[in-house]
Amino acid sequence: MIEKINLDKTNAWPLVEAKKILKEKKSSIEKKGKIILQTGYGPSGLPHIGTFGEVARTSMVVNALNYLTDLPKEIITFSDDLDGLRKIPDNIPNQEILKKNLHKPLTRIPDPFEKYDSFGEHNNEMLKKFLNEFNFKYTFKSSTSLYKSGFFNKTLQIVLEKYQEVMDIIIPTLGKERQKTYSPFLPICPETGNVLEIPILEILKEKSKIIFDNNGKKLESSILDGNCKLQWKVDWAMRWYALDVDFEMYGKDLIESAILSSKIINLMGKKNPAGFAYELFLDEKGEKISKSKGNGITIEQWLQYASPESLSLFMYQNPKRAKKLYKEIVPKAVDEYLDCIEKAKKQDELQLLMNPIWHIHNGNIPKDKTIMSFSMLLNLVETSNASNKELLWKFVKKYKKNISEKNYPIFDNLIGYAIKYFNDVVKKQKKYKKPNINETKALRALIKTLDSCNEEMSPEEIQTLIYTTGKENGYSDNLRDWFKLIYEVVFGDENGPRMGFFISFFGINETKTLIENKIK
Repeated sequence: MIEKINLDKTNAWPLVEAKKILKEKKSSIEKKGKIILQTGYGPSGLPHIGTFGEVARTSMVVNALNYLTDLPKEIITFSDDLDGLRKIPDNIPNQEILKKNLHKPLTRIPDPFEKYDSFGEHNNEMLKKFLNEFNFKYTFKSSTSLYKSGFFNKTLQIVLEKYQEVMDIIIPTLGKERQKTYSPFLPICPETGNVLEIPILEILKEKSKIIFDNNGKKLESSILDGNCKLQWKVDWAMRWYALDVDFEMYGKDLIESAILSSKIINLMGKKNPAGFAYELFLDEKGEKISKSKGNGITIEQWLQYASPESLSLFMYQNPKRAKKLYKEIVPKAVDEYLDCIEKAKKQDELQLLMNPIWHIHNGNIPKDKTIMSFSMLLNLVETSNASNKELLWKFVKKYKKNISEKNYPIFDNLIGYAIKYFNDVVKKQKKYKKPNINETKALRALIKTLDSCNEEMSPEEIQTLIYTTGKENGYSDNLRDWFKLIYEVVFGDENGPRMGFFISFFGINETKTLIENKIK
């Protein structure tokens, strides 16, 4: 068990948020005897890595709460699947099906993948599938189910009762044209099945009904049992109220919405949940990743190239800073994960609480030794020409006699990831430099230097000899250019591994042959 003094001292963000929940929602939590956290999902497109990030981060907060209180905790993953489809996602097949059903609730649109009863159900099942793959503990809630079952009825009646006050909160935030048509209630058209964004002519509080004009036809509709859904910001507040939510994190783009929803739930008679606004992920062009565009890296792609834990680390780090999320960032994330494991071995309890690895593994930190970095392993995949794990393991064991797959599970997985990542991503980007006369002369001097080395020498001793060779062959003023030359010629990149370590592992004779083949 973690000592209380260290839990009090740490400023690791999951523990900071956990403490904030217990303080801000104390009376609500005590009243119901549990802590409820919510994550939201709009199933108008396939679940993406940002959705995973929200659930992963919320789970980290729950892990932190477990060290602060014995009260039960529940993560509700809420799908807004009664929402009307407003635009067609780019990455969906059979788009004609969606075009024919624009503005209908997502659970009333046929599944373009032809697997489930509706488009909404398909996306919900995809969400649950990948959350289950990561062993997240959550309770799934469907907007359609809760509206239709009557679960929201009492809360909807409160919104109707306070209709004008809700309007007074929302209307000042809208443009003049939108003010004319806005209503918190969106009736579902009995004729077309569309979710209608139209003004309400009259409200009948006693009957829980609204009267609206639908293309010149005056219609009456109940607000109960799924005949109406609420407009976004009001709907969010209604969910918080009905589900008694204590905490929800959301993207920075929803801060203004959260402020308005908080005012509405306060109006309804409850305190708003504790909140945490995170920054959004960007693709390689600096554009926001989105479900509809399908840009950035997918969950499936990341898991082909690296471990789930490395992805969790990426989610943990700097949640309030915008970060680029694309294939090329994977090696850095993996190496940072390995580095966190190594640091943990030397840290005291307070330092461990500040180490992301503690939160990723919920205190059960792996004991594996790091054989080499992922970046170095990618270089080894290239230079050894290994096409599968077995071949690369044979090469590794040639120089590290005392290691085995069984004793190094993280490294074993890393080998598989490295081969896949090298062939899919790195190989295409390689640009090998053809050295000029002077550069070739310097590299031949390096081969001669390696002639004087032996396998007993340490990586640092070899590194020192490489430095000396560079100084003696025209690079005394800029050794960075010397190593850049080696990397560009040998590895086809401006950056590369620490050469002393690489040569020590790869073999002196093998490195000589490698350089010789590159300068022929």
